Amino acid sequence: MASENTAPDDRVRILVVEDDAAARGGFQQLLQSWDYAVEAACDGEDALQKVPAFRPDIVLTDLVMPRMDGLGLLRALQQEGEDVTTVILTAQGTVDTAVEAIKHGAYDYLSKPVDFQRLRILLDKIIERQATLREVKTLRRQLREHGSFGSMIGSSPPMREVYRLIEQAAPTGASVLISGESGTGKELVARTIHRLSPRAAAPWVPINCAAIPETLLESELFGHERGAFTGAIERQQGCFELAHRGTLFLDEIAEMTPATQVKLLRALQERTIRRLGGRVEQAVDIRVIAATNTDPALAVQKGMLREDLYYRLNVVAIRLPPLRERKEDLPLLVDSFIGEFSAQNARSVIGVAPGAMLALEDYEWPGNVRELRNVLERATIMAAGRLIDLGDLPPLGRAAPAGGDAVRLGPGMTVDEAERRLILLTLEHTGNNKTRAAELLGISLKTLHNKLNRFRLLDGGEDR
Repeated sequence: MASENTAPDDRVRILVVEDDAAARGGFQQLLQSWDYAVEAACDGEDALQKVPAFRPDIVLTDLVMPRMDGLGLLRALQQEGEDVTTVILTAQGTVDTAVEAIKHGAYDYLSKPVDFQRLRILLDKIIERQATLREVKTLRRQLREHGSFGSMIGSSPPMREVYRLIEQAAPTGASVLISGESGTGKELVARTIHRLSPRAAAPWVPINCAAIPETLLESELFGHERGAFTGAIERQQGCFELAHRGTLFLDEIAEMTPATQVKLLRALQERTIRRLGGRVEQAVDIRVIAATNTDPALAVQKGMLREDLYYRLNVVAIRLPPLRERKEDLPLLVDSFIGEFSAQNARSVIGVAPGAMLALEDYEWPGNVRELRNVLERATIMAAGRLIDLGDLPPLGRAAPAGGDAVRLGPGMTVDEAERRLILLTLEHTGNNKTRAAELLGISLKTLHNKLNRFRLLDGGEDR
């Protein structure tokens, strides 16, 4: 059978490595009937010669072969940095070696004679995993180049830790518990995990446990049969059924009553639900991501969250930092929001004046990123020029200093930060006239430009 060295870009490429000619031809014919592009090799050395031209996505290799066996091929592919997923085929008596291959990076192994249904399921899982990994690579590049990770913005150490946990959790089926103050973006994190998971094409079903009356929450979660209670005029599916094969996001989980938490725990343990008024148990395949705006351990101590439910949900824990703990992300957030709202409202705003930026940085942001977003949306609309001035912002809890303009300093503030604030205040005082600001600061205009570049404060305007 002729091999297909030139495959359409949208087809997954599989390299079959098998020394038995009949088995090799059988695999090739089967995989081609499943619409894969297939190339075949008789051993590891033959496979290595075909890899550069064929560029396989998956290598399906026998373990025991002459010249170079499957384990040797796996090691050679790794040494050459090939981005390929390897599946080992093993005969009776060589399972231990196949397990050793998995320790060295093989994705899985299949025992001979191969169960074709299991092979097809395994290939589907590999393809889903590879799509997730490609998405993660795209997001990593986006983080390097633009300081954002999908829809999340920020490159500070706390946010990089959040991204790391998302990358680790997303490809798995593990439950995730996200904690963080209101406005930090918990649902955004949950959506990103769903988007990067093998369930991305399946339903995403969010429910806010605090927004639904206690008497209705159980029905919203598990559904109800007709006549189950007054007003139940027809059968209704609950969120568990709607999220089948997808992701269920339970926001403000600690606001759920203890009685409902017990029923939720049972559903998570048994992976079955029963509608209110129903008699039949229904199996559900879901991934659960929960969130709370309180410290989960503290919620357990206070009796707001059952301890057993906490342990069931807290397989992967992600804490979102408040905005006051990642002030270094403010410039990225400000630029992103201003660009978004300028485009939405047909405005020509391109940035924030130095004094306004100081006000944004001095504020503690109790409402976190959500509050910042709302403030900048208003300010973008109110701004008369291309820059948002101090007067375009709401008070933000600030009061005018008694002695006029002042640079606010505090213990632990770095010299760089103090210098940056002094430069911002001086530019505000001079109306962004950099020549005059340099004179007042006692430095040359070139030095001021260098410092502005270092602090990333240069707006590209003319020197005046």
